[in-house]
Amino acid sequence: MAQRDRFVVAHLVTDCHIFEGDGTRPIDEENVQIIYEPDLRRVDLPVEVQQWRQDIKADMERREAAGEPYAWNNPRFAVESIIVSRTNETEEPLVRMSLCDADYYDFLATSVNLDRPLREGDPATLRSQYLDSADPVTAPAFLSCSFGVNVAVETADRRMVFARRSTTVQGHNKVRWNSSVNEGLAAIHDVPEDGSPISLHSVARRALREELAVQDEDKVELELLAFALDLRNHQWAAFYRAVLPELTADTLVARRSRGIEDKWEHDRFDFVPADPDSVLDFILQKDPEAWTPCGPALFYMALVRAAVVARGGDRSGRLDVEAAERRAVDRLKALTTATVAE
Repeated sequence: MAQRDRFVVAHLVTDCHIFEGDGTRPIDEENVQIIYEPDLRRVDLPVEVQQWRQDIKADMERREAAGEPYAWNNPRFAVESIIVSRTNETEEPLVRMSLCDADYYDFLATSVNLDRPLREGDPATLRSQYLDSADPVTAPAFLSCSFGVNVAVETADRRMVFARRSTTVQGHNKVRWNSSVNEGLAAIHDVPEDGSPISLHSVARRALREELAVQDEDKVELELLAFALDLRNHQWAAFYRAVLPELTADTLVARRSRGIEDKWEHDRFDFVPADPDSVLDFILQKDPEAWTPCGPALFYMALVRAAVVARGGDRSGRLDVEAAERRAVDRLKALTTATVAE
């Protein structure tokens, strides 16, 4: 069985596995190839999961008919594989991702039910049968019916944006701190009408627009930093860093107050000074359970990229973040000691 390591920052051991990228250099958009042929292949669910999906569908139809909140079954994708290689000369990352058709109910039937017994009286679960006993990176496509694009946002006045998921979102990450914005790859939004390939950069811009009202005409410095796997919920993700050179924290707050497309997905935004010490204090001084599995890793990588840029491209900038991490640990110890003394 292949064991996949988990991202660690100070005392916080997350359920996030960094599959590719370290934050020191971006992954070029042209070096990411997404293979998807519409309506050619559909995710194949096991018999037990097919029944769970039918139950979910029936429950959502009942809720809709009763005027209750329900989840709309939008078309999505299942991740069949993610393969990483390197260019010959400069050894730049090359990422090839293959997708097939799936939908939101497939996601609810799988990712949300990883620890549900497959059969009554039998302890076997999707996790024990397909993930604990094998390499989760090569898990069957039906377990990967979601691909998330997660963005760490830094404003013009050097504030890092932290968002807390609301109680109305589906899944296990509700009421947890997460990326500044995030969107699941969706067929209805992200498959270009002209037949060109799916662009993760475009999905990131959509996330910025729908959740922070950053419009297409707003200037954004956008870089893809990594691909990661949420081992707890078995969800693939792309990590982006977005710098808004002309939009301050106050501007974003004002725009949100005037209405945004997906305002309901988050119930709180905090704007933290974007220096490593302040960001790491914000992360480490919260209960570990307050975070989504991939949130801390995303923001750490954004700090690393900022440090490398500040050093003029010197990839040893990551050591500046490690030094800040040690200072944050010392402050946390002092804070804990003072609290106990009281």
